[in-house]
Amino acid sequence: MKTCYINGVSCISTQNTFDTDFLSEVTLNETENVLFANQPSYKEFIAPTAIRRMAKGVKMGIAASAKALKEANVSMPDAIITGSGMGCVEDSEKFLKAIIDNNEEFLTPTSFIQSTHNTVGGQIALGLQCKAYNFTYVNGAVSFETALLDAKMQIENEVANSVLIGGIDETGPHTLELFKLAHLIKKDTDQPFSVLNPTSKGVVFSEGASFFVLENEKKESSYASVEAVSMLNTLDKEEVENYIESFLTSNDLKISDMDAIVLGNNGDVEFDGYYDVSNSIFNEIPQLFYKHLSGEYNTASAFGFWVASNIIKTQKVPEIVSKNGLYKERYETVLLYNQYRGKDHSLILLKKC
Repeated sequence: MKTCYINGVSCISTQNTFDTDFLSEVTLNETENVLFANQPSYKEFIAPTAIRRMAKGVKMGIAASAKALKEANVSMPDAIITGSGMGCVEDSEKFLKAIIDNNEEFLTPTSFIQSTHNTVGGQIALGLQCKAYNFTYVNGAVSFETALLDAKMQIENEVANSVLIGGIDETGPHTLELFKLAHLIKKDTDQPFSVLNPTSKGVVFSEGASFFVLENEKKESSYASVEAVSMLNTLDKEEVENYIESFLTSNDLKISDMDAIVLGNNGDVEFDGYYDVSNSIFNEIPQLFYKHLSGEYNTASAFGFWVASNIIKTQKVPEIVSKNGLYKERYETVLLYNQYRGKDHSLILLKKC
């Protein structure tokens, strides 16, 4: 089977990650319970007349995918696969509001057409005039991992030579209000919002778009190889250790073979206990975290994937993502573990290529 290489990456997040070097400009915000994406200028990627009609998630997806393709020197991918937990919720809210405001009469279909989860993948394909395989996975907090697994299988089985994948989620004002009512988002009175020392339920909610070009050949731009992906819907906290060890064993690896583990701690005191496994089996290994920078959303794990890919390529761990203060001289094998509210557990194994 072919090896699956990461040859191009791009990320739009709450940080200035699009136009700068890897985490060279970061801001730690512990006073806002909702973080919005730091959006770049879209004029280079989208016609000015089209920009104003596009939802935030679509614009982020088009720009991030274009930059990833450029870095990998790929003009036309063999497949476009996206993952999105909430889809284009901004346009969904606009359409529902229009239904109420107009008594279900005289509605324009634009917002409805652009409100579907696969709008981002469709708009990217239209811009590239790509008529190849185009699929969007809507699978909760493992939406991105499912897209990654699909792409990995296509590369390894020689169905495709290059695949563009991405994880995109945007916020909408009404949805944020509902999440606050459901206590999924931290209360304003819970400040400061600490990820490593949480004292309250809920998360700091956010949005973003991370895109990657996966190919079957190694290039100068290659970041790492994707070795394995695993997902489980539900686990008890005491089962996490066995899940991780079984995953590593199936890939002929041991705990001691890991050079770093990237964890998805999000500051929710009710569910961050799942990551306590890091203190029992990974206590002598560099532990990294990232949601204090990206915030939490369904495809935030794509931001973690971006962080891990850059660490393997640069062989450097920025101090701001170090969880336990441990470092190594070489980062050859990196494991990512993420879960959301005790469900949608995922493991991704990356290796230096």
